[in-house]
Amino acid sequence: MRAADVRPKWMEPPTRIGLAAKVLALAAIAVLVLYPFVAVLSTSLSSEAEISRHGGLVLFPTSPTLDAYRVIFAGGVVTSALVRSILITAVGTACSLAATVGMAYGLSRRGVVGGRFFLLVALFTMLFSPGVIPNFLVVKQLGLLDTYAALVLPTLISAFNLVVLRSFFMNLPTELYEAARIDGAGDFRVLLRIVLPLSKSVLAVVALFYAVGYWNAFFNAMLYVNDDKWPLAMVLRQFVLQGQSLNDTVSSSETSVPAQAIQMAVVVVSLVPILVVYPFLQRYFTKGVLTGAVKG
Repeated sequence: MRAADVRPKWMEPPTRIGLAAKVLALAAIAVLVLYPFVAVLSTSLSSEAEISRHGGLVLFPTSPTLDAYRVIFAGGVVTSALVRSILITAVGTACSLAATVGMAYGLSRRGVVGGRFFLLVALFTMLFSPGVIPNFLVVKQLGLLDTYAALVLPTLISAFNLVVLRSFFMNLPTELYEAARIDGAGDFRVLLRIVLPLSKSVLAVVALFYAVGYWNAFFNAMLYVNDDKWPLAMVLRQFVLQGQSLNDTVSSSETSVPAQAIQMAVVVVSLVPILVVYPFLQRYFTKGVLTGAVKG
């Protein structure tokens, strides 16, 4: 057999032992990933007796109940925080995506005055963070304390997402831009009619990155707003991670519902939106991120 006909090992079909090892490894990873979700969901559906009998963590409730979810959605701080998180995530994602697209498109065009300087400034923020105190002072001087804008504006543009979008725009064929210029189209029309329709995959990925960031953000809420404006992530941290009781904050007359079931129900509510959205955008991940990051 000639040397040219010998394929590398990684191109050979897997043996039965290798295939079995892959199946076992994937099954083990799946169990490790699913175990926390199942435990949290099952505990939120369990009664106080079952939680006490299993030491605080239930995997298979014998008599599941929705009392914890009824308590949450009956009103109170959890329901209000959920509504605030949805609004902050929707508005913040739209504003961040619009600002990032505009800046990335401008920096992707040749001959833009100061383009290299602003690109270097954006890249500088990826390496060096200004710190908590300077950020707080800036937000305070701008009069944004205890406003929802303080949860959006300080993180409006992500340098990583900016670089990905800029690289994607630069990789588009220059003939498209030239043809649009010949037809008399300006920059704004080129962006709306040509660039954005060709960038759906990378835009979907960047939008998901921003949405997940806004949905899970709690640190800015802890610094800049009072408890009457807390998003769900801050409520989750305060009442689940910090161990504070929800009995006084959730408006419900059902005092028999265990606090741990309510806490796990809050965790489930905070996870469901991302778990619902992710499968619809997952197919864009490889195409969007890799296409936008290979060159540029």
